[in-house]
Amino acid sequence: MPFIPHTQADEAEMLATIGAASVEELFDEVPAALRIDGLEHVAPGLSEMAVSRRMRQLAAQDGTPLCFAGGGAYEHHIPAAVWQITTRGEFYSAYTPYQAEASQGTLQVIYEYQTMMANLTAMDVSNASLYDGASSLAEAILMAVRANRKSKSQRVLVPDTLNPAYRRTLETLLAPQQIRIEQLAYDPQSGTVPAAAVAAWSGEDVAAVVVAQPNYFGQLEDVDGLTDAGHALGAMVIGVVNPMALAILEPPGRWGSKGVDIVCGEGQPLGVPLSSGGPYFGILCCRQALVRQMPGRLVGRTLDLDGKPGFTLTLQAREQHIRRAKATSNICTNQGLLVTAATIYMAMLGAEGLERIATVCHGTTGRLLAALTSIPGVSLRFDNAARFHEAVVELPRSAVAVIDALAQDGIVAGVALGADFDGFDNALLVCATETKTDADIEQFRSSLEAALAA
Repeated sequence: MPFIPHTQADEAEMLATIGAASVEELFDEVPAALRIDGLEHVAPGLSEMAVSRRMRQLAAQDGTPLCFAGGGAYEHHIPAAVWQITTRGEFYSAYTPYQAEASQGTLQVIYEYQTMMANLTAMDVSNASLYDGASSLAEAILMAVRANRKSKSQRVLVPDTLNPAYRRTLETLLAPQQIRIEQLAYDPQSGTVPAAAVAAWSGEDVAAVVVAQPNYFGQLEDVDGLTDAGHALGAMVIGVVNPMALAILEPPGRWGSKGVDIVCGEGQPLGVPLSSGGPYFGILCCRQALVRQMPGRLVGRTLDLDGKPGFTLTLQAREQHIRRAKATSNICTNQGLLVTAATIYMAMLGAEGLERIATVCHGTTGRLLAALTSIPGVSLRFDNAARFHEAVVELPRSAVAVIDALAQDGIVAGVALGADFDGFDNALLVCATETKTDADIEQFRSSLEAALAA
């Protein structure tokens, strides 16, 4: 997008209009103790051409490494048409479509997204997205605590196998609201949470139970048992999912005897590139009975005065529209651009295409694990073979050291787990998607073997 800087004459004219003699005077309310004369480590200003050259040089330093890391963000092939359409001016420059008469295209895209996501999760309602997967889980828990009127404890059971970044986000957003997070321990042999860990809370007041599928280790949980155990406590059950995995796994709306109450997760696998960490978008779906507790915005389909179909914002219960005390959320947003990309991505692939990609991911991971565990001293951490497209391998030396060594070969080896899990200093979380070939896997295997032998 073009940037046209203000000239000194422009600045002088604007300052004169508002009655300020200088930019410094404009900000004279900022205490002197908080001001600085300059930024020591920031280089002097450059011309546009010099800045462009410098940015290309910095970008080149990242290179194009072969990535086998997952842990919540995944490298999938994105057809060129997805972002070619998404970045058209009609979508790229559009904000939240408050004026329905001028925003029918954007509103229809969001409506189609909601329909696709509700179908993928087997839930009744989907909103138009949140910031990311972590904040969508926080919002789902707030939603469950509000909706579960039988519970007064504000206690939520969260598995230790949940993404550590999600757990930290929950601590940040929920602790100030007096919501008590209780940990559910996992079985060290299978890397999954047994349903008995939830059932052990029988007789206690529990507002909600969180179930992750797949979990952070890539393992598949006993979602039926966990969901039924959560409902037996009188708790709301929240499913945290990878939407790509839902193409081949049972959707959370059909877990257990009744299905979960709320579904959330990260939508990045659906047509959004890794992008150095974001932006991404959060999924949030629920049962119809809970729709009034749902944060964010919902787009609905209706008829105009002439009987023609049209789309409009149907529900937007956030602080921007109603009193803060009555809002379902004070931090949610609509990631419209990324939702547009996800909608186009899902529309292009269809149900059969998503299933094919998920199946290839699962098979590729199997070949990756077979190759890595053929190296002496490398083994699988968990003996449960039920997983999606990532897994934990145990190495004969520090995972951090291995990651550093393979980085010299242009390989992102995975995610070191020692910082977040005790006793996992030699554990490496590896991932393979449809983007990895047999040659890529062999390159990883040979580089890892050489690094371990050094």
